[in-house]
Amino acid sequence: MIIIGIAGGTGSGKTTVVRKIVESLSKDEVVILPLDSYYKDSSHVPVEKRQDINFDHPNAFDWELLSQHIEMLRRGEAIEQPVYSFLTCTRQPETVHVEPRKVVIIEGILALSDRKLCELMDLRIFVDADPDERLIRVIQRDVVERGRTAEAVMERYVKVLKPMHLEFIEPAKRIADLIIPQGGHNRKAIEILKMYIEKIVGR
Repeated sequence: MIIIGIAGGTGSGKTTVVRKIVESLSKDEVVILPLDSYYKDSSHVPVEKRQDINFDHPNAFDWELLSQHIEMLRRGEAIEQPVYSFLTCTRQPETVHVEPRKVVIIEGILALSDRKLCELMDLRIFVDADPDERLIRVIQRDVVERGRTAEAVMERYVKVLKPMHLEFIEPAKRIADLIIPQGGHNRKAIEILKMYIEKIVGR
């Protein structure tokens, strides 16, 4: 089994990199654990204050549960992955049953921000991209998928995304085993990564 952490700023191309890896493997060889599934439950927080939660800060995540789940998968045990609702900012009653696989990918902006979790990883990857390109992707995504205005997205970028990126996400480069510049557009880097993973899983 190989545990891979894939981090990088919002809009950097992490999803594309993960998709390319998954496409090179069979379905029974890989499982993805989205970091977003491990946000702390906020059902105890008054509804009117939930909008103030900073989802780009490490304190928003349940690192202990995620590390526990990685250790269980490593031992060959199945886990029940949480389901998080961004509409209510709460963890849902249902879970996702996840069986151990040869390749386990932890993907999220802060996937390399917890020391214990990083120690459990066999490969740490940082997906990098130009800040202007990331902003454009964030605007396109949030306007289309989340119904926000371009002005609201840019305001959030300046007040939250950019400072959190500089403080918590960017420093993860220093502990990454591999940095993929140009995000999902870097075909050569992704091909090298795929070849490495395929070698580990015995292809």
